[in-house]
Amino acid sequence: MEDGSQITEFGKVFIYLIIGTLMVLFTLLLGKILSPRKPTAAKQSTYECGEESIGSAWVQFNSKFYVIALVFLLFDVEMVFIFPWTTVFGSAEFIAADGRWGWYTLIEMFLFIGILIVGLVYVWRKGDLEWIKPSPIKPTINNVVPQHIYDSINKELYQTKSFQFAQPLNEEVNDTKVIAKPAFKPKFIKKDP
Repeated sequence: MEDGSQITEFGKVFIYLIIGTLMVLFTLLLGKILSPRKPTAAKQSTYECGEESIGSAWVQFNSKFYVIALVFLLFDVEMVFIFPWTTVFGSAEFIAADGRWGWYTLIEMFLFIGILIVGLVYVWRKGDLEWIKPSPIKPTINNVVPQHIYDSINKELYQTKSFQFAQPLNEEVNDTKVIAKPAFKPKFIKKDP
């Protein structure tokens, strides 16, 4: 006997998604309609964890904080992979089924931790884990001009002229000439066959 349902499994999922979307839109619209609109200066201000915002938000931010946060997340997510591994590695059923299972998982975890240690050493050697700002390295250039010439030029004082805006001309220029644009006249040449 045939199934009387006319909707496939994908159709049911599609209906579920449509109903979910409509419910979200309905609650957003309902909140927009029912919410009170009484803006004040305190409500319009930026909320920064209870602190009063002072100054501009366009300040220089040391990117090392971002790198350290990413490295922390990387090694924090590492723990997400190690905890399930320890529960499976310690399972007597798996080891009893095949003795090689324990060695395989142990080698696999050593490889995983080894790759993470290589990444940690790389970040450490690069200096991205240093909280103190490193001293800048002054570049050296092999140049044929002696350094004392540059120093004498930099110590020299130069006379500059005071800057004044140019005075606008009071006379209006009425030189409006009409320049004829070159006209384009297509020529159709009929070729004899």
